[in-house]
Amino acid sequence: MSLRYAVLAALLEGEASGYELSKTFDVSLANFWPATPQQLYRELERLAGDGLVRARTVQQERRPNKRMFTLTEAGRAELSAFAAQMPKRPAALRDELLIKVQAMDGGDPEITRALIEERMGWARGKLGRYRRVRDRLLDGRTEEEFLRTAERVGPYLTLMGGIALEEENLRWCERVLAVLARRRDTAPSGAVPGPDR
Repeated sequence: MSLRYAVLAALLEGEASGYELSKTFDVSLANFWPATPQQLYRELERLAGDGLVRARTVQQERRPNKRMFTLTEAGRAELSAFAAQMPKRPAALRDELLIKVQAMDGGDPEITRALIEERMGWARGKLGRYRRVRDRLLDGRTEEEFLRTAERVGPYLTLMGGIALEEENLRWCERVLAVLARRRDTAPSGAVPGPDR
């Protein structure tokens, strides 16, 4: 159900095609609500059917026609009502890597090290994208000036959350790698280290 509101919130930026909306999701919403282009297109059709967005077809030469979507007044009202409600439940972390780390004892620590290093690469990549988006939003202004004068600050505030999450991911990964290195360096030759105490 929340994808519905994530799409409505993305359309606060203005009229967009499904393709443009998927790009918006990629850079401004993926840090907290990822969605595939197919999910977005299906949701846009549902929203149009419910009268919450309006769709119009734009004729194009040498390209397929495209549909452009805008919020209706009913869509704005529903989004405002949603934004005023407390979330039904707190966020839950579901991360396959954490299960693998939980189960690593007795296995090959080099495999865990490789998985952590891969996660660090993902986190650095996302952090780089988020920082580029931040720089584009700030457009030469200081953060304080932007937050005081910008027409909309919601996208920036959620971006700050995404940046903080990836920075924390990197800190955790660095800590895990340090623990693995210390255990490797202190283990007797040929022994597999037991649980860290």
